[in-house]
Amino acid sequence: MEYIKEISINEAVLHILDTNSDEPILNEYRLDLDEDVYRFLLRHTERCLREEELRYALFNEERNIVKEISQEYLSGQADIVTASKEIARQMFTLMKSNSNIPSCDLAAVSISTEYGPMLGIFKMDYIKNFTHSVDFIDEKIGIKILPEYSGLPSSSSKIQKCAFIKPVRAGQEFNLMVLDKQNKDSNYFTNKYLGCRLIDNERDKTKNLIKAVEDWTRTNLDGKADEAEMVRSAVKQKVISEEAINIEELSDSIFGEKVLEKESFSEFISSKGVSETVDIDREWVDKKLKRVRLKIDGDIDLYLANEVYSDRSRFEIQRVGDGSINILIKHVTNYIEK
Repeated sequence: MEYIKEISINEAVLHILDTNSDEPILNEYRLDLDEDVYRFLLRHTERCLREEELRYALFNEERNIVKEISQEYLSGQADIVTASKEIARQMFTLMKSNSNIPSCDLAAVSISTEYGPMLGIFKMDYIKNFTHSVDFIDEKIGIKILPEYSGLPSSSSKIQKCAFIKPVRAGQEFNLMVLDKQNKDSNYFTNKYLGCRLIDNERDKTKNLIKAVEDWTRTNLDGKADEAEMVRSAVKQKVISEEAINIEELSDSIFGEKVLEKESFSEFISSKGVSETVDIDREWVDKKLKRVRLKIDGDIDLYLANEVYSDRSRFEIQRVGDGSINILIKHVTNYIEK
C-alpha cells in the first residue's frame, strides 16, 4: 500500500452546502493559506491518509462529473475554483435529493506527495456546538444554552467522508483513495457521488486474514485455550516473518495430520473472501502487532509489547493438559497500580 508521508498543500477552496437553501454558496476565490488555515487543512489531510478505513478505488467506466472535472484540474485544463464549484454542485444535487445527507462545507484541496499530485475532496459535516442566549423577562435576565450546527470539524476531529483523486493513467492499480464511514443504508458518496468501486489492497487483505483467523478460532476453539493460543501464535509468527502467506500451507503448518480441522480452517478462511495467497502489508503489521492485548476469561486484561510476549524469560504460557493454560509474568521488579 502507498503510505503517503510527504504532503504539501498547494491551494484550496471551500464551498457552503446548506440543504436549507435552494442553491449552494460557491466561493469565487481560493482560500488564503495563512499559517492557521494551512495547518488546519494539513492536519485533516494527514489524519485522513492515516485512517485504516481509507480504501483504494477505481472509477467506473460510466460518465461521472467528479471524475471528469478532477481530471481536467489535475491535467491543468481547469483552475481549482472552477473545478471545485462543479464538484460542489454535484454534491449539493445529491444532498437535495436525499434528506438524510447532512449539510456541510465542501473543501477541495490540491496536494503534492511523493507519489505525485492529488486532488482532495473533504465533506466537512457541521459539528454541534453550544452557545448562550440572553433574554429579558419581566425586567429580569434569563440565560439559556442553545445548540448550533455551524462549526467545522476541528483538526483533531475525524472527517467521515473524503477522497484523494490521482491523475488517471492506463494500467493503474487504483485511481483514488476513499474514506467513507457510511451508515449501512447509505452509499451515496462512493457509488453515486464519486462513481467508483472499492478494491482491496495489501493492508485490507492482511487485516481480513487476521480477522478471519480470529473469527475461526473463537467459533471453533471456545473453551480450548491451549489450542487457541497455538493457532494465534502460529499465524502471528507467519504474518510477522513472511512476505506472503498461502492459506493451504498455513493450514498444513498449524494442524498437520488433523484433516478435519485443516479443512474447516481453510474453508472458513476462504468463505470470508480471503484469497489463496495473501501479500502481507509489512508496514501495517509492524505497527499493528507491536503490542498484544489479551482478554482473559472476560475479566482480566493484559496489554504488552510483542517482544515481551515472545520473551520466555518474562512471559510464558504453560499448557496444563486439560485444555486450559497458565499465563506467567516472570521476574517482576517493579509495578504500579493505575
